[in-house]
This record gives sequence, structure tokens and C-alpha cells, in this order.
Amino acid sequence: MFVLGIDPGLSRCGYGLLAQSNRFTTVIKAGLITTDPSLPVPDRLAELRFELRKLLQEQQLDTVVVERVFFQTNAKTAMSVGQASGVALLTASEFNLEIAEYTSNEVKLAVAGYGGASKNQVQKMMMSLLRLETLPSPPDVADALALAYCHLASRRIAHAARFHMSRTQQAGGLG
Repeated sequence: MFVLGIDPGLSRCGYGLLAQSNRFTTVIKAGLITTDPSLPVPDRLAELRFELRKLLQEQQLDTVVVERVFFQTNAKTAMSVGQASGVALLTASEFNLEIAEYTSNEVKLAVAGYGGASKNQVQKMMMSLLRLETLPSPPDVADALALAYCHLASRRIAHAARFHMSRTQQAGGLG
């Protein structure tokens, strides 16, 4: 299974592609898409879409996971992240890919065990969980990898729950 995590941002959009086979998760590609802050917002959104389309065309994907903007103290930042998120969702939809969204707290809880984990803690956990030699950097890249990892982990849990339920029902349990 191939899952692309996208940490949306207009100036810096992190991405991380993970492949999972059996119990092994591997980083296929990770990086950052940047846009020039001196350009008008529509041009920056178009550039972001262009770069995301290139990324989706060159990779075989099953799912795209985008961070859901849940809370932002800075309204200007919230707007630009929301716009970038919309572009990412639209682009994934154009490729008819499965799309999942998680809040940053959900992702932090899944990868670090604490919804209030710091950026540095997420980076360290991604380095450990993905067996990387160096800290994924900048934090936008680590966040994108964490989004993809969170989705893979939630799929494993859902699969295990379905398996347990079917076994319980076969055994005549209440389920």
C-alpha cells in the first residue's frame, strides 16, 4: 500500500510517501514544495497544484492523507493553510484517489502517544518509527510522514478490529 501524506501550507507544503508491505513501512519519497511569497496568492495556489499534480503523476498511490485544519490562532495562517489544503484535496480528487484527513492532534497521538507533542518530538518519532538515519527536516516533512504513518496505523487497527469481531462472531460471542 502506498500512502502520501500532505502537510498543507502555501509557503511550505510538506509531503511524505510511505509504502507498507506486511509489517514493514518504508519511506519512498519526502520533501517540501515551496512557493514564492512575493507572488499573488492565486499564482501560488496554481504553482502548488502544478507541483502536487506532478507528484501524484509520478507515484503509484492508494491514498492521500491531508492534515485537517482544526484550530489556528493566526487567522492569516489559517486562511493560507486552508487554501493549500483545498488545493491538495482537489488535486487528489482529480486523480480519483482515496482521501483521508486527520487533525494534528490525532496524528501526534498516533505517532507520539500524546496529542500535544512538539514538532521536535514528532520528528524524533518519525526518525525512530521509520528507521531513518537522520531527523526528517524541516518539520513540515516530518508532519507529512506522520500523516501517512497515522493513516497506515489506523488501517492496521481497523483491520485487527474487524478480524477480532469476525472471530468473536464465529465463536458465537456477542461481538
